[in-house]
Amino acid sequence: MTTAPPDATQILAIDDDPDILRVLKANLGLHGFTILTAETLWSARKILEVQRPGLVLLDLMLPDGDGLEFCRELKERHPLLPVIMLTAKDQVADKVTGLEIGADDYMVKPFETSELLARIRARLRQPPTLPPSEVIHAGDLEIDLPNHQVKLRGEAVSLTPKEFQLLSCLLAKRNQLVTREEIRRWLWKDSRLYSWSRVIDVHIQHLRQKIEDNAAEPRYIQTVVGQGYRFEG
Repeated sequence: MTTAPPDATQILAIDDDPDILRVLKANLGLHGFTILTAETLWSARKILEVQRPGLVLLDLMLPDGDGLEFCRELKERHPLLPVIMLTAKDQVADKVTGLEIGADDYMVKPFETSELLARIRARLRQPPTLPPSEVIHAGDLEIDLPNHQVKLRGEAVSLTPKEFQLLSCLLAKRNQLVTREEIRRWLWKDSRLYSWSRVIDVHIQHLRQKIEDNAAEPRYIQTVVGQGYRFEG
């Protein structure tokens, strides 16, 4: 998969039924989503070489492979990429298997587009989760998550609680885009209070001044214009 930041408005739908793909493309397109379609796992892999969708809709029964194994493959490579399974298999065991290997949601065909849209939006609203590593190393930085400690070339860096929260948010999707909306939901319980504020930019600026050698030319915290920020390292 390409290293470009994921696009939350772009969805990859993988299904061998062209009618379902047409319905998804038409109906979800009305709500601002761009739908990439693939009728085989081979074509899905080719798309993922050049595109970074924000979410994947995945059928389990495909002509050239097992959707469950493909889901496992996706989650191993990109654990933060949401996957919603769409399948005719309605047995509880099938649902449990899908969820256990990493699927974020499971819908049985036939389904209502309105319900699918609600589930897609819910998944895209989920804040990122912290990486499993307790101590993260990136360049000259050492970030101790459980102890809320940061070191730059072995020297302690004093961060405010909010600055550390912001750094943790960026690390949760390391080398990926973290949108401004995701940052707001991570930092403030009622993110609506800051929906039109520049407070995020102020916190980013303060954080850069503490962990970057040159805040004007940051090495770690990159701006993704019009979308948010990305921690590189």
